[in-house]
Amino acid sequence: MGSLLDYFTDSSAITIFVLLLLSVYFIATFWVFFDRYYIINSRISSEARSLKALYTGQSKSVASNSLIFTYLSRVARPNKAILQAASSDAIRVSTKGLTWLSIIAATSPFIGLFGTVIGILETFSKLGSQSSASLSVVAPAISEALIATAAGISVAIFAYTFHLILKRKAYELSSLLTSQSEVILSQEEE
Repeated sequence: MGSLLDYFTDSSAITIFVLLLLSVYFIATFWVFFDRYYIINSRISSEARSLKALYTGQSKSVASNSLIFTYLSRVARPNKAILQAASSDAIRVSTKGLTWLSIIAATSPFIGLFGTVIGILETFSKLGSQSSASLSVVAPAISEALIATAAGISVAIFAYTFHLILKRKAYELSSLLTSQSEVILSQEEE
């Protein structure tokens, strides 16, 4: 704990700001992931049950908890346009936050790198004022500066991974909604 405190007391305001920003990114990444993952998973399970009821003939329309139900209840006859609008709207609402994960994944390594560059500049500035500098003085200072890059990369790894997981879940939801739409339209044609 003492070395962590020493790190923060020896760091510049810019380095501390970079690490705080990356901490906010890290928290936001997990917040968006868990929020969206729960929402999309619950929607996938309800849409899967609705689709199963359609396929097995237990129902002639989607379940009342389906994302398509609200749209279908407003029209006399289901049509392709209303079903596509319902599907698009459901996907748009379900994938809210994916853009933030993408932004965080793309920018956090650069923010970390910026913190490292500032740390290295500070190190060389301090070394310039000393009469002699050995590897035993330079190496620890450079390794401390690299902490910001490591933090940026670790945040990016989580953000990118979570983005891909949620993107795949959104695809599953979209497939279920499309399948339900096709079944409903085929029943209308009969």
